[in-house]
Amino acid sequence: MGDASGPADETDGPGSADEDGEARGDVGEELATDPSEMVGLLGHLYRGQMDRVTSWRSRLDRTTYWAVTIMAAILTWAFSSRDNPHYLIVIGMATLSMFLLVETRRYRAYDVWRERVRLLERDLFAQLLDPDEELPHREWRERIGDDLRNPAVKVSLFRAFARRLSRVYYPLLLVLLAAWVVRITAFESGQSWRTTAAMPGIPGEAVVAAVAAFYLAMTAVSGYYVLWSPSGEFHERERTDPWDDE
Repeated sequence: MGDASGPADETDGPGSADEDGEARGDVGEELATDPSEMVGLLGHLYRGQMDRVTSWRSRLDRTTYWAVTIMAAILTWAFSSRDNPHYLIVIGMATLSMFLLVETRRYRAYDVWRERVRLLERDLFAQLLDPDEELPHREWRERIGDDLRNPAVKVSLFRAFARRLSRVYYPLLLVLLAAWVVRITAFESGQSWRTTAAMPGIPGEAVVAAVAAFYLAMTAVSGYYVLWSPSGEFHERERTDPWDDE
């Protein structure tokens, strides 16, 4: 009896483990061949990605909110008295630039989830609603699978910076520039701008030159993005496919 049960146990043990391991490894493949299960799982995936998009979008909005709040406080204080130094507005320009850098980094992360959502919308849901149209990406399942295994940022640092600058921060910087010009000219009537634009230890000509160089650079970046022939999609995606590895 003991000898009969021994071999049976040895055979059952390894065999069941192999079968369980194989079954666990084939779950995804089995579900992929079942349309009803596949659609249900893709629905859950879409909702999960939308939740991440919403979460990262709120982070972007939070950064912009604090940038606008600080800018408003700086302008209120700078024009509340003639004795308040004008260069606080220049500090405000630098502060907005820091917020822009932070938002650029967050935007690149936000774009990872947004691109997944857009791929599902264009290649799955749009095709379900209008199956006569040609698929934008026939290999969309492989693309999502590869991106889920190895998440990759799909927008370059420069493009993310240019996008957030032209859409949000360039108008805010223009407001600060206009306020600074008024502060060192009309608000200080009777004095030369060379005198009123000066900062402690820095002559007015140098301050004006630095501000002018900064805004020329920001204008060049923003102008490049505006003239860049976007595809016309809602968020004006570039014509190049963001899912390409190149």
